[in-house]
Amino acid sequence: MSPKSSTHVDGESDGRIVPMKGANKDGQPSAERPEGRRPTKENTEQPTPPRTQSRTRESTGLPGVREVARKEKRTRFTALLHHVTVERLRDSFYALKREAAPGVDGMTWREYETDLRTRAEDLHRRVHAGTYRAQPSKRAYIPKADGRRRPLGIAALEDKIVQHAVGAVLATIYEADFLGFSYGFRPGRSPHHALDALWVGLMRKKVSWVLDADIRAFFDTMDHGWMMRFLEHRIGDRRIHRLMRKWLRAGVSEDGTWTKTEVGTPQGAVISPLLANVYLHYVFDLWVRRWRRRSATGDMIVVRYADDIVLGFEHRADAERFLDEWRDRMRSFGLDLHPDKTRLIEFGRHAAEQRKRRGEGKPDTFDFLGFTHMSGTTRKTGRFIVKRQTIRKRLTAKLHALKAELRHRWHTPVPQLGQWLRSVVQGWFNYHAVPGNMDSLNVFRSQVLRHWFRALRRRSQRRPMTWARFLRLVCRWLPSARILHPHPNVRFDATHPR
Repeated sequence: MSPKSSTHVDGESDGRIVPMKGANKDGQPSAERPEGRRPTKENTEQPTPPRTQSRTRESTGLPGVREVARKEKRTRFTALLHHVTVERLRDSFYALKREAAPGVDGMTWREYETDLRTRAEDLHRRVHAGTYRAQPSKRAYIPKADGRRRPLGIAALEDKIVQHAVGAVLATIYEADFLGFSYGFRPGRSPHHALDALWVGLMRKKVSWVLDADIRAFFDTMDHGWMMRFLEHRIGDRRIHRLMRKWLRAGVSEDGTWTKTEVGTPQGAVISPLLANVYLHYVFDLWVRRWRRRSATGDMIVVRYADDIVLGFEHRADAERFLDEWRDRMRSFGLDLHPDKTRLIEFGRHAAEQRKRRGEGKPDTFDFLGFTHMSGTTRKTGRFIVKRQTIRKRLTAKLHALKAELRHRWHTPVPQLGQWLRSVVQGWFNYHAVPGNMDSLNVFRSQVLRHWFRALRRRSQRRPMTWARFLRLVCRWLPSARILHPHPNVRFDATHPR
């Protein structure tokens, strides 16, 4: 089934996927219906390269690729693997986390570094000779705030290195294509940029309804066939295609048992965030941009961070019509919206008044990137404002984990324990210390103090910890709660001066 064509605006390609040379074989449909436009230009590898290929070769590495990708939206890059050099592999190695858990190969970062030069040269040779083999991801689980466990895939160290290097090359191209409301795992963009954009959109646009959407098991259900077709629209290098297929089909190893992966990409794999963005760029971003231009009858905002998506609508009819069409669109690409976690709620400057008039309670809230968003009013003027507080479940789960870790560090010397607690509390503040969230910050800090005080009092009966002694430790080690982030509109306007 071929979904409807999609549109991209703001001076970029219009988003309609057109037929390309060799992109789809054996009569397979293209990702979108062609609309009679001329075939895309290709930078094919020939003795006398065409214009775009020569221009790329004359440019200096990836900056030249970036410039061509920005100017020529239909160019397919057929010679990219040579950008994966020994130096880039070494840089990718040092970009990885030092203390990350090893994959099925058992190789740690420290062990690999002992002979990095020789290992990087050998890995480079195998990648370019086609003898490199991807290893299965090792299954691991991390607890979620709701008590369930999220499955992760821990890749082997060499797979991480190659994925990081190839991802850096591909990101140079796709950063020229990705739309402005896509924020997840992109250079120069953070969750707080997405939160700022959402806050500004809710405050400045006529939003009365919010669609809080959740794609069910997105990373586990991405269709490999569609993924490769999407990549072929921009990437014509067959060696890159082979690497992608190796990673997608490498499988998962759990308790020594290998399982074949026919759909999805492991959460935790280095290449997965880029693949997720490419997949949703074609499935969602281009389509929703076209829908907003052609079908919406009022204001509409969109913010996407990976597979976390929030949309705002002025009219309920637009929201309901969009949701019905979106469900059909997602099913066409092997995805589905979670029926219990996808909600349409009344939200905005008139929500409280409208619900009070109908005899209903307070406006519903929604969660996005760690914060609960609420329709509120300012204390002085009573004007509408979007309030944000740390999600209660997340705060509770963090405190439970911290309490358990304190028990594990029962006999750690106080200076080391204080230093560790300072890093934990400061890390929490660095993310959650946004304007309007002071109450949550104070609750978190006070609970940390309570758990630490109780842990210290139980360590020894000879010299019990007094409150006066404990306060001296607190002043030395634990930072005070204070707002660290500017108001969303200040940072948003500085980032987007137009």
